[in-house]
Amino acid sequence: MRSWLSYTAARVGLFLAAFGVVYLFGARSWMALILAWVISGLASYVLLSPLRDRMSASVSAGIEARRGGLLGDRLSEGASREDHLQEDGTETSGADPEASAGPAAKDA
Repeated sequence: MRSWLSYTAARVGLFLAAFGVVYLFGARSWMALILAWVISGLASYVLLSPLRDRMSASVSAGIEARRGGLLGDRLSEGASREDHLQEDGTETSGADPEASAGPAAKDA
């Protein structure tokens, strides 16, 4: 959370600095906002790369912690659990065994 806050504060600071410079050079109104947005975006791409990488890593770790592991790991665990149930002879679909046997089992 702290990395997100520091990155956002740095972005806002760059925008305000760019707006100040553009305003001093004579741009006014919406033109100053657009120029400041473009300049701060380019500057943040270059200057804030380490902060952006740290923020990305922390957000990814937080999402991973909430999900409880990688998706591939969870899928392989589910597949092995399903294989184990099929080896034991139990039904995994939860369907009625007579319905899956076909019409001959109903007539008998």
